[in-house]
Amino acid sequence: MIFSKYTNKYYVRFCWLLLLGTLSVILIDIVQLQIPRLIGQVVNGINTGTAESGGAAVPFDMAFLLQKICLPVILVMLIMLVGRFLWRLCFSSVSVGVERDLRTRMFDRCSRLSQDYYSESKIGNLMSLFTNDIDTIQDCFGWGILMLCDVVFLGGIALYKMARMNLMLTLLSLIPMALMAVMAAILDKLMEKRWDERQAAFSHLSDFSQEMFTGIAVVKAFVKEAHELRRFRKLNADNEKANVAFTRLDMMFEVGLTLFIEAVICIVLGYGGYLVHRGVFNVGQLIEYLGYFDAVIWPCIAI
Repeated sequence: MIFSKYTNKYYVRFCWLLLLGTLSVILIDIVQLQIPRLIGQVVNGINTGTAESGGAAVPFDMAFLLQKICLPVILVMLIMLVGRFLWRLCFSSVSVGVERDLRTRMFDRCSRLSQDYYSESKIGNLMSLFTNDIDTIQDCFGWGILMLCDVVFLGGIALYKMARMNLMLTLLSLIPMALMAVMAAILDKLMEKRWDERQAAFSHLSDFSQEMFTGIAVVKAFVKEAHELRRFRKLNADNEKANVAFTRLDMMFEVGLTLFIEAVICIVLGYGGYLVHRGVFNVGQLIEYLGYFDAVIWPCIAI
């Protein structure tokens, strides 16, 4: 998310859409965490032939399956369907509204600037602001708000449920997550540097293209087509190199993230299997715990 004197007013202007979208995300985060508990009941019911309902053991028959498992799952699916439609509608409306207003204000500002400004400033920088930078702000007001909500609510609720089931197992699973946070902090600086280089390369390419189209008569008059073509190819190569460097670093982060997540799954399965063997957990509870951990993965990626 972005907070500055130029963007803070949008939180007030679109407060109702942001509030409705946030409430929709919170509702989805709460109801979707009922699925692991229901799956755990099904696994225990298949293993033992009984299920727990209201603190008492009841037969795991078709009536229980339909009333206590299938109907809640259908209700959760309907709530998630409506909730996801609402938050997509709300957050998309906010991000598009912010992008449209900023782009309009920027264009109005540019139309009032003097010719001296454009003589001294590079057009490529303006093109970069009007394209990549505005698109980034739009993503922050859309997906950025969604990620923040999921990190706080989905991740927080899932971790709380995991800790209630077994605190030691939860602490062990958080060790790779802490290492992942350190890796993210280190790569964040590098990715920010690569992003700046990518923006600069795009700016130089756009500026060169604008100058060549404007002065194409001069280029032809002095027979400089081959020379300018070589310069254009070099700028394209630099732009490609900057984008590939950024993408390579981004892929390294995604691969590292996957490795850390798989390491946590190994810890949960290993120590969780030991708890099942000792009788601390049953199989259904282990499956339920894995379901909560699966819900934590997306907030970790969002961070």
